[in-house]
Amino acid sequence: MKRHFFHAVFILFGMQMLSHVAAMAQQPQKMTVEWMLGDSAERVSTPPSYAWLENGTVLILDTQRPAGEQVFEILDPRSGKRLPAFDMRKALASLKTVLPEESPAVLPWPSSIDAAGKNAVFLFSGNVLLLDLSQAKFTRITRTHFVEKAATISPDGKRIAFVRDNDLYVFELSSGKEQRLTRDGSESLLNGVFSWVYWEEIFDHQEAAYWWSPDSRSIAYLRTDESSVSTMFFPDFKPDQPTVHIQRYPKAGQQNPRANLGITDVIAGKTTRMRLPAAPYEYIVKVKWLPGSDRVAVQTMNRAQTEVTLSFVDRSTGNGTTILKENDDCWMHSYDPFFAKDAKYFIWVSERSGYAHAYRYSMGGQLLNKITEGEWSLSPFGAFSTNKESPIRALDEKSGSLFFTAKEASPLESQLYRINLDGTGFTRLSQGAGSHLPQFSPDAGFYLDAYSNAATPPRLMLARADGTELQVLSASRTDLIAPFPMQFPSFLTIPARDGFPLPAQISRPANFDPAKKYAVIIYVYGGPGSESVRNKWNANEWSQSVFFDQMLLNEGFLVVSIDNRSSATIGKKYEKSIRGQMYGDVELHDLESAVEWLKSQPFVDPDRVGIWGWSGGGTYTLLALTRTAEFRAGIAVAPVTDWRYYDTKWTETWMKRPEDNPDGYQKTSLVKRAANLHGRLLLVHGTYDDNVHPQNSQAFMDELINAGILFDVMVYPMRKHTIGDAPARIHLYKTMLEFWKKNL
Repeated sequence: MKRHFFHAVFILFGMQMLSHVAAMAQQPQKMTVEWMLGDSAERVSTPPSYAWLENGTVLILDTQRPAGEQVFEILDPRSGKRLPAFDMRKALASLKTVLPEESPAVLPWPSSIDAAGKNAVFLFSGNVLLLDLSQAKFTRITRTHFVEKAATISPDGKRIAFVRDNDLYVFELSSGKEQRLTRDGSESLLNGVFSWVYWEEIFDHQEAAYWWSPDSRSIAYLRTDESSVSTMFFPDFKPDQPTVHIQRYPKAGQQNPRANLGITDVIAGKTTRMRLPAAPYEYIVKVKWLPGSDRVAVQTMNRAQTEVTLSFVDRSTGNGTTILKENDDCWMHSYDPFFAKDAKYFIWVSERSGYAHAYRYSMGGQLLNKITEGEWSLSPFGAFSTNKESPIRALDEKSGSLFFTAKEASPLESQLYRINLDGTGFTRLSQGAGSHLPQFSPDAGFYLDAYSNAATPPRLMLARADGTELQVLSASRTDLIAPFPMQFPSFLTIPARDGFPLPAQISRPANFDPAKKYAVIIYVYGGPGSESVRNKWNANEWSQSVFFDQMLLNEGFLVVSIDNRSSATIGKKYEKSIRGQMYGDVELHDLESAVEWLKSQPFVDPDRVGIWGWSGGGTYTLLALTRTAEFRAGIAVAPVTDWRYYDTKWTETWMKRPEDNPDGYQKTSLVKRAANLHGRLLLVHGTYDDNVHPQNSQAFMDELINAGILFDVMVYPMRKHTIGDAPARIHLYKTMLEFWKKNL
């Protein structure tokens, strides 16, 4: 009897425990900073990596899976079948054999893949390694005490190029021979890698400053002389006698690095230098081989950035021919031209109408016709986007169809369209409001679409060129955020004083009561061409995050983002409104209009409004706190406080040189306005920020001290602009949460 009794009690107790666990599992979980910066959040927000191969198949690595389940796969879009590309375990074991110090749980996406998808190049611990996919076998290519970088494999898969100690090398796989292509690399003369200002402002953090010709015979490379560029110094706190790190950084009005293009025949070992017939240039902003591999398309720009010149450079002689020039009295953005495979014409993106549109040109530079038009822009558009993805996605020469992404449906979205080359047959192909980023197969018959919207994490989908959806290759990982009571933004426009509709978004707490008064936290960036309000999953930006918004919502705040007319990426027509005054009157007045509207809403507490941002957003925050009294508190992370402290390329686009625009620099200097600070300020900076130098925050702090103004400060030792390591990130976001709870 006793045994049966205890057995029954045990069963009853177990059922109660299971019921309790089930109930706990159904209860909403509170999001934490640790979760936001952990593996699960990364998997939610990062779409798979993939590359189309020359045979029309796709190599895919689905990083949305747990690390132990990730495998490289080959997708055949015609059949829809996915098969492993190689044995991951075998490849990892091979890596351990050739490089014992490396033991990743899964292979990352490679640095480079050949066109056939047979070989992939990886960089581990400064060493170049080759993976034979068919055998899942690694071969070590370099064995030196140098750190090799910028490694790529030729399109035909026969050679690997890389940079060692600022010189360019190639390694021939069949013979195992290494060939040195340049011999003058030094601390200040760079071959095949970018100087800081080129890396940051022109080529979007791309590692390799060289480009293989399609026939794999030649390499065009950037040769950059930084010897006349000013230096910045960053003292470490260790070892006992601290190391001092040195950076070449051209500040507004100062000397830029001098760049030229070299073209090397990797078989003959002969190098030619680019010679252009046009006036001297300041920047090389685009490099792209033409079909046939005989010429390189090079775009150059003057110092004022008001003129772009497209030249075709002969690879044998280095002689350039001017094809076309385009001017603007304010500034130019540059886009990659898209060449027809038969080399009879090319597509050129221009903002001459005030909006970004596509035009068809002959190879001699004669305008044939406008292709797209309207009061909307191709997308990506604007200063932050033109050095990344091209809006021209594909060209089907047989049917005469051009595929492109644009903001025609909404300035908050990027949709895929098709149009005939004569401008007829305009058709939207993509489905679903939000952000579409399609990549087409080599024959333009299929595409993979990385899609998301503000409430839907990224997914990857296979489609035919006509927009027919065939297969979801990686679904949105909504299961990973299901335990959290997620609240997503609603979109609206707020009228500026002159009636311009300012894009905005508002997120409300889960138990929002319109009869209550809520404190508001406004996230801003505000720089030209840098939208914060967009119908896209915002979680993998290093500052703006839907997950951090959830934590603010959980604390009972309303979370708002606003774009001024220059940052909204609608068209150059509006971006040009800030000429000569970046983060000046235009941005300020648009922000004031939005805040006035917010404070008029019955659910907003007008005495508890805060503002924050990172980098340019930190600048916008300080502008708001020094030129208005609308905000109770603000957080400025890594702000620019005077444009004389920032780099040439970015600053001079909008402000020109200090000697050309002294009044503009004087008026936009926040250092000179620091004594006018209203509201409590938290100022954050990393001491190794080589983008926005600590000098910016220090100069502003010094003026606050002189004015006797109290403020909060958080310094992150030897962290760069993104304050990117996990401990520092966790600390920063917890510090910001504490600041908002204390001050709002």
